[in-house]
Amino acid sequence: MTSSIKERFSEHVKNLQGQITDEMKRIDSSIDMKEDLWTRKDFKGGDGGGGKTRAFKGEIFENAGVNTSEVYGEMAPEFSKSINASGNNLWATGISLIIHPYNPRVPTVHANFRMIQGGDKIWFGGGADLTPYYPHEEDFEYFHNVWKNAIAPYGYYDDWKKQCDQYFVNHHRKGEMRGVGGFFYDHFNSGDLEKDFNMFTQVSSQFIESYFPLVEKRMNESYTEEDVEFQLFRRGRYVEFNLLHDRGTTFGLKSGGRTESILISLPARCKFEYNYQPQGIHQKMMDYYSPRQWV
Repeated sequence: MTSSIKERFSEHVKNLQGQITDEMKRIDSSIDMKEDLWTRKDFKGGDGGGGKTRAFKGEIFENAGVNTSEVYGEMAPEFSKSINASGNNLWATGISLIIHPYNPRVPTVHANFRMIQGGDKIWFGGGADLTPYYPHEEDFEYFHNVWKNAIAPYGYYDDWKKQCDQYFVNHHRKGEMRGVGGFFYDHFNSGDLEKDFNMFTQVSSQFIESYFPLVEKRMNESYTEEDVEFQLFRRGRYVEFNLLHDRGTTFGLKSGGRTESILISLPARCKFEYNYQPQGIHQKMMDYYSPRQWV
């Protein structure tokens, strides 16, 4: 049964990659997509699987990556210990995506959904979070409501929302969150793989509903140069998190993943300005980068 679930989850994330791609093309007719198929070697030099990277650039979506992978083989013993595996044999599949829109009134979004087997241990991990640059509270409430409606029937929403608030944090910035949260889980295994598979395929399928209506709602709004400055400033904070704290970045690099595909999460433009102090509405926006109940 385990092998069947692994194959079905791998097929699910590939289908989800296609659905998200179609939605991005529908919204942004100018979008250009570059697709790369890549392979890797495992720790001992054998066949280690690979993946499909899709990089996007357009007028609505400034840069984005929607990637799938299925990797396997031997892993370094120290890496096996770091992910709490029970042995040195790895299998993992998943989808990871990041979308950076051009208009600063449209939020950035991230999501990933994965299934991993390390030795005899099998678990699911992932989540989704929103990084806005303008205080449209109704958008934040909408995003959280979609995910609550998807997760709450299973009984995990409050826990996964809390984990998200604690994970997507720049701890070196006095606990400042990179966005307004969402949900996050890791090393999840209820003991019933079929039940877990059904839950995670259903939950992950809600991504399109959670995000793209916000894009269409805001993508034609006018914005100011100050809006752009704040967006670039917050993108810099996004880069800080991804390079210093993100487990997915670490996992990808240490498992021999493709560097270009892993770092596709970085924005095309960002900015660091010493002791930058946002003003007005953007100063208010800083108050939202901390845990709060949105639904």
